[in-house]
Amino acid sequence: MVSTMTNFFDARREFALPGGVYNATPSRVIFGAGSLARVADAVEAYGAKRAVVISTPGRSGLAQRVADLLGDRCCGIIPEAVSQVPIELAIRGRGLAADLKADCIVSAGGGASVGLGKGIALEYAKPIVAIPTTYSGSEMTGFCGITIDGVKRMHKSLNMLASTVIYDPELSVGLPVDVSMASAMNALAHCVDAIYVSTVSPLIVGSAYEGAAVLAKAMPRVAASPGDVGARTDLLYGAFLGGAALTGGFALQHGVAHVLGGSFGIAHGLSHALVLPHVAAYNARHAPREMKRLADAMGVDNVGAALFDLMVGVGLPASLKEVGFDRGNIERAAQITVETDNGLNPGPVTIEGVRALLEDAYAGRRPA
Repeated sequence: MVSTMTNFFDARREFALPGGVYNATPSRVIFGAGSLARVADAVEAYGAKRAVVISTPGRSGLAQRVADLLGDRCCGIIPEAVSQVPIELAIRGRGLAADLKADCIVSAGGGASVGLGKGIALEYAKPIVAIPTTYSGSEMTGFCGITIDGVKRMHKSLNMLASTVIYDPELSVGLPVDVSMASAMNALAHCVDAIYVSTVSPLIVGSAYEGAAVLAKAMPRVAASPGDVGARTDLLYGAFLGGAALTGGFALQHGVAHVLGGSFGIAHGLSHALVLPHVAAYNARHAPREMKRLADAMGVDNVGAALFDLMVGVGLPASLKEVGFDRGNIERAAQITVETDNGLNPGPVTIEGVRALLEDAYAGRRPA
């Protein structure tokens, strides 16, 4: 880890960070088994007296548990979160929160719950207490992909940066293995996509290298023993580091994955998992030094191939074809990716390049 950071600083003696939401992390993080019990203290720390709890319909039981822990400080539950944060739902959520006179937002669950909490806070600015139960890492950032007219568009605001994040690995023990592994690949995607963007702080980039190493080792352990709280703790710790890395910015990997999820309905974690090896292989040609350091941190020779093998080894699908993606949509997906590109990828983002990596992802070709 020390040598990786030293090499990175050698390469970044000159840098200009954009400020704002970039590289900003929550001011308070509570990590450890059983830490959910501290949610009332977290809300009270902001003087809040009317916290609204956000969840998906499937995690309404957890939402009620959180509400019970909050007691009189809870003003209601909004169990309506869905993946990809449709703008219509974000607007409805803001209205419901306002009607409840909520002065704090508590998001409990996976990326959908965290995302809806952010979508509400974007314009209904209140403190956010995030309680993630998956490994998406988005709870660490002020970024949020909101789907508008069938296209997932990235929004950035300090209003969406959580004030407190509570990481309780016990809450993820019951998460199905396939969902856990897809979510963990999402966390790995944060680590990979952050190391070569110009907006990442030298103080943050080390999280990407360490997070990738921790996640790659923890994923097979959780796949083999889903009830192992120690393995789950390591996986959640890696996701926390990946979330911190994500605050530095993101590039092509997230661009492609968000298109597959927002425009073509592929589950969020899988959309990241299925393209990550191929984007890593593509960017290895354009950011060889950073990718070599990542390979060293992970203890592998080839990051793209190692990610593909990891994905298959923990039981995830190997191709877009396997999850029902229509090959005829590749051209449109490539077009949307190019149209929504943020300009931070080290290699050119072209129709031809994106089409080629999507063809590889569709066929499930192992990067060479």
